[in-house]
Amino acid sequence: MAEEIINNPEEVIENQAVEAAPVAETPAVEEAPVAEAAELPETPKAPRKPREIENAYANIMENFEWSNYDKKGQKYNEAERKNLEELYTKSFKSIDEQAVIMGSVVSINQREVVVNIGFKSDGVISASELRYNPDLKIGDEIEVYVESQEDATGQLILSHKKARLLKSWLRVNEAYEKEEIITGYVKCRTKGGLIVDVFGIEAFLPGSQIDVKPIRDYDIFVDKTMDFKVVKINQEFKNVVVSHKALIESELEAQKAEIIAGLEKGQVLEGTVKNITTYGVFIDLGGVDGLIHITDLSWGRIIHPEEIVQLDQKINVVILDFDENKKRIALGLKQLTPHPWDALDPELKVGDKVHGKVVVVNDYGAFLEIMPGVEGLIHVSEMSWSQHLRTAHDFLKVGDEIDAVLLTLDKENRKMSLGIKQLIPDPWADIQDKYPVGSKHTAIVRNFTNFGIFVELEEGVDGLIHISDLSWSKKIKHPAEFTKIGENIEVKVLEVDVENRRLSLGHKQLEENPWDVFETVFTVGSEHEGTIVSINDKGAVVALPYGIEGFAFNRNLMKEDKSYAKVDETLKFKVVEFSKEAKKINLSHTKTWQLTPEEDQKKVEAEDKKQAKEIKKVNESVEKTTLGDLEALQALKETLGNTE
Repeated sequence: MAEEIINNPEEVIENQAVEAAPVAETPAVEEAPVAEAAELPETPKAPRKPREIENAYANIMENFEWSNYDKKGQKYNEAERKNLEELYTKSFKSIDEQAVIMGSVVSINQREVVVNIGFKSDGVISASELRYNPDLKIGDEIEVYVESQEDATGQLILSHKKARLLKSWLRVNEAYEKEEIITGYVKCRTKGGLIVDVFGIEAFLPGSQIDVKPIRDYDIFVDKTMDFKVVKINQEFKNVVVSHKALIESELEAQKAEIIAGLEKGQVLEGTVKNITTYGVFIDLGGVDGLIHITDLSWGRIIHPEEIVQLDQKINVVILDFDENKKRIALGLKQLTPHPWDALDPELKVGDKVHGKVVVVNDYGAFLEIMPGVEGLIHVSEMSWSQHLRTAHDFLKVGDEIDAVLLTLDKENRKMSLGIKQLIPDPWADIQDKYPVGSKHTAIVRNFTNFGIFVELEEGVDGLIHISDLSWSKKIKHPAEFTKIGENIEVKVLEVDVENRRLSLGHKQLEENPWDVFETVFTVGSEHEGTIVSINDKGAVVALPYGIEGFAFNRNLMKEDKSYAKVDETLKFKVVEFSKEAKKINLSHTKTWQLTPEEDQKKVEAEDKKQAKEIKKVNESVEKTTLGDLEALQALKETLGNTE
């Protein structure tokens, strides 16, 4: 009965419910004769009533003896039951997610590897995580990382790759904390260094940390196994930096201290060129490095140390200075040879011509090297006889080989000054013969000022054309209105000042002064046709014949119809003032039609004179006739009547 309750509780409850239900008595019916029994469908059971089932179930559970039942029909006492429960509990491991544990391979296929970790179910690992181990077989023990005890399908999810990475990361951190020497495999080259496999983690080996000496070819270390020290770990980005140089440096520290302790200033040692930079050369002195600054490589000027030394070259150097605390050593190479100034020709004197190479050019001048380590300055003022401002870049460039004249020499302070303009004659020495007053020349426009134009007649000979000497007829406000820089211009020498090296030049003087002619044409009171070209607050500028201009004040612009003249209007103008010295002509249009009081008086007087002359003529004719001549008398009357 107990087994039935355990295995089919609903059926037992249902049967008991049916048995417990009251059955109604039915009257007996006489059976009819049947020839053959017919198969009838099973009569369906009456539906169970929920309340009846619930009552029957409660009755069974209340009276059931659980301590007397097991599925084999055996009975266990309390001690045996407890022992069996302990054995059952120990058969399962207690595991935590995100933990690394050991597991046994129980199955392998192309897609998955099944691993038993002693949990209630086996875990699954992607086969791609174990491709590095082609010899893996069933029964092998491997490390696994518990990603999830149960996914959506109830499967235990494991990862061998994450287990290796986590274990490797813990191992790398341990090596870093303990400053342990580890072994790694150089996988490939990358920018600035190498990639190293350490415990399955990719670490970076900078090029500067490969060796104590600079490495120029990283490829020779690829596919090699080397020893390293972990020097830096970035926990956030999981980056690891290793160093092979650190292993060597610790061995060299004692050696460096010993070498530096035996150094002395002025000591000459042999070394190997270890590295070349723009500012100097590093020399390996057998375990300790020293620096030769670029200024201590040669007595002469050099652009780059590669002009003097090459990598891996063995050279002798002299110790200039050293610092035991900072372990810095300053070396020199040029100090092994005598100073070039000491070997300078003792017969060299001021005025001698020297030959050299331009090594430096600045705005103020250039340095000429006449022999390695011996230089002289050519100031820009000593490059040309010209007076206008220029820079040394206009004359020389680095690398030019030229001659120069020695101007000053100071052997004690090792200085000299040179000049190149002294190689050609001074053009001002015979300036009055070449450019006498009144001579005409062609010059080049070099510069403008508000008061005139600076021109160059030849190299070193400049002159000034004052703005007033540019044109006879035009008023020029600025020289840029007249010419352009770089153009040629004809000039006439007006004055020569040899002491101050100045020439006064003129351009308008090349032609006769047209105002001498204008004085006879534009006399006061003469009338000329003119065109108004512009009008300002005071009056109008009028263009007259022969390219000359005059000026008419506003009061002189009124026309006969009382209107005023306008721009571009052509009218008659009368000259009211002419000044040859001031080059000025004042005009008036109004006076061409308006008479002055003096002109009115003169007109009246002229008419009176004319009338008196006619009367006199009549009187003379009357005297010639007689009183009896009636015709003559009649004519006289008519004449007198007409004059009245």
